[in-house]
Amino acid sequence: MIDGKNIILGITGGIAAYKCAALVRELIKRGANVRVVMTPLAKQFITPLTMATLAQNPILVDFFDPENGAWNSHVSLGLWGDAYLIAPATANTIGKMANGIADNLLLTAYLSAKCPVFVAPAMDLDMYRHPAVQKNLTTLQHFGNHIIEPASGFLASGLEGKGRMEEPENIVRYIEHFFSRNRDLKGKKVLITAGPTYEKIDPVRFIGNYSSGKMGYALAEECAERGAEVSLVSGPVSLQAKNPRITRIDIESAEEMYNAAMKIAPETDILILCAAVADYTPAKKQSEKIKREKTGDLQLELKPTHDIAAALGQQKKEGQIMIGFALETANEEDNAKEKCMRKNLDFIVLNSLNDSNAGFRYDTNKITIIDRNGAKTPFELKDKKLVAKDIVDYLVGKMH
Repeated sequence: MIDGKNIILGITGGIAAYKCAALVRELIKRGANVRVVMTPLAKQFITPLTMATLAQNPILVDFFDPENGAWNSHVSLGLWGDAYLIAPATANTIGKMANGIADNLLLTAYLSAKCPVFVAPAMDLDMYRHPAVQKNLTTLQHFGNHIIEPASGFLASGLEGKGRMEEPENIVRYIEHFFSRNRDLKGKKVLITAGPTYEKIDPVRFIGNYSSGKMGYALAEECAERGAEVSLVSGPVSLQAKNPRITRIDIESAEEMYNAAMKIAPETDILILCAAVADYTPAKKQSEKIKREKTGDLQLELKPTHDIAAALGQQKKEGQIMIGFALETANEEDNAKEKCMRKNLDFIVLNSLNDSNAGFRYDTNKITIIDRNGAKTPFELKDKKLVAKDIVDYLVGKMH
């Protein structure tokens, strides 16, 4: 997938630079040609000799060689690369990239690059979640750069949290996946439901759930990157859809999601029902805030909401592919298989609240895909963006 590809690796001055030895080795093993650009500070973390030996090319640090005046052209370098990977990308370098600052060879090569750019952040957890860093990462995404999310774990500071540069094999897998996609959803229209629904009790209270929408939004971004036109029907979440091929339709209640999905579905090729839709809604919604009573319990009468998946399954057209999700706590596989058949799904994505670091609110998920015939395909725990790739890969396989 990357055999014969020219990969520029930009290494900045962070402790995660030690992983770049393994990263270059993985790229070379897969047939890539690698040229390494280092910031001056990066040399304090891993030596140019090590990187030159592994990359089988001289390392570039300065604009020119002071001994013989040889010029290292950032323009030529940017034209040479099929991909530019910056790993580790420190908060300092990310900020400069987002604001067009070019005070070293790595950054000038970035501004000159005509190829896809991949950014693998690495920093302490508080730095990573700082609003300035998050804003800069969002800016880079808007530029079209691909952010390889850092992992969670033990950090050099002694703290534990999100900020570790992703492991070399996963970074290479991400790049391989990019080059292997070939826009395999181009021309397809995809409907995705995401997030929770809120069922109003009174003007200030509602029935809801813990869904963050992260899985649905990751699927929307993945489908859009692979060429699809995506209609994202989203419950109330704090996420943003970044790809311009995503049309976001904001809803709040199950009724609103039902109406939006039923309207869009007839013109859709693929339906991915990822939302955590409330099964019940208050039978009567109060127009004024319910006051706390001094004595007695509050009785709340509930009625069922529309079963969106079942309704879409009943009107499913020939050639449409429909994917559902099942979040279970007991009898997981049996419940998922039954749901797949009852709602006329092509396959269902099962995840369990019994698996640690999976399900609502987490950045990671652990899934098993089950098709209509009961065949199971399990996957390991991984970042939801990588889970989205697995699901869409499986979907494309079904299409063919």
